[in-house]
Amino acid sequence: MTVTVAQATMLTRIDHASAVYTAARAAREVAVRIGLPEVLAERAAVIASELAGNIDKHASDGCVFIQRSLAGQGIDLYATDSGPGMANLDHWRIDGHTTTETLGTGLGAVGRLATEFRIRSTPGTGTLAAARVLAPGAPPAGIAHFRLPREGEERCGDALALATGPGVRTIAIVDGLGHGPEASDAAEAAIDVFRQRPGRSLPEHLTAMHRTLRQTRGAAVALARISGDLLEFCGVGNISGLVLTPGRSRPLLSLPGVVGFSLPAMHVRSLDPGVHHVVVLHTDGIGTTWRGPAPLGPLPVPTLLAADLAQHHRDPRDDATLIALGPSGDPA
Repeated sequence: MTVTVAQATMLTRIDHASAVYTAARAAREVAVRIGLPEVLAERAAVIASELAGNIDKHASDGCVFIQRSLAGQGIDLYATDSGPGMANLDHWRIDGHTTTETLGTGLGAVGRLATEFRIRSTPGTGTLAAARVLAPGAPPAGIAHFRLPREGEERCGDALALATGPGVRTIAIVDGLGHGPEASDAAEAAIDVFRQRPGRSLPEHLTAMHRTLRQTRGAAVALARISGDLLEFCGVGNISGLVLTPGRSRPLLSLPGVVGFSLPAMHVRSLDPGVHHVVVLHTDGIGTTWRGPAPLGPLPVPTLLAADLAQHHRDPRDDATLIALGPSGDPA
């Protein structure tokens, strides 16, 4: 079983022309650090430049989020803004159409260079774009995430890991109490326990984490395992969970308590998520107002959902971590 631990997401605010180059440099550095070939690192830099350049020239309140992907060896890039949006996306996605002095040739270049590219734009509201660059051979995974520290903090008090094996995916998401280094220490200690034996049962994970976190300030923890048509969930503390299916949402409720201090009698909830679903888990740095209209319309694309929540529903005064997981083999 392979365990991937989410690294911190890099956030670049696009509030000046120089931020375009900052985003491109950050994308290149992340790609090189995770071992992508130079040609893919340059692709990531071009994509970041194009997405950031569009924000700088045409929008406001924009950000570019860059991170190592949980979908495989690669990099995820989200670009978000608050307007004015684009009425005719097909026009702007024609390769070669650009009004910005960036490294490529507009959104057409992004679609051509990225392994996966999704975009949604609403006139008067803004644009969400999500691009992914993966090493050759990586299959579509239907996974999106972010892990952002409280603004002004270097370390994130949340942690996230994904274990994958034949037909099985297990998520561990942790929110160390408070924020800053001590919260980060607690969250990372819980993830270290998860990494040691990712295949054990969810209650066994929580029991082992509880023993380890007694020497820390404690944490909220949620665990989810998806295997075929079975979803198992077990959580303690203020981690929010939701299963989205077309026209319906089902909450995944955690029990009150603090792992490391007061562990309740654990209950594993089991359900069939359905053929078409998105499982969403997030810490309390993400508000819950997004849950209103989202389940009523078409099933959200995980990467665009992550970009939307990072831009519009994140509390910058708290650490914020999210994972959205669709069926294995679905595009993100």
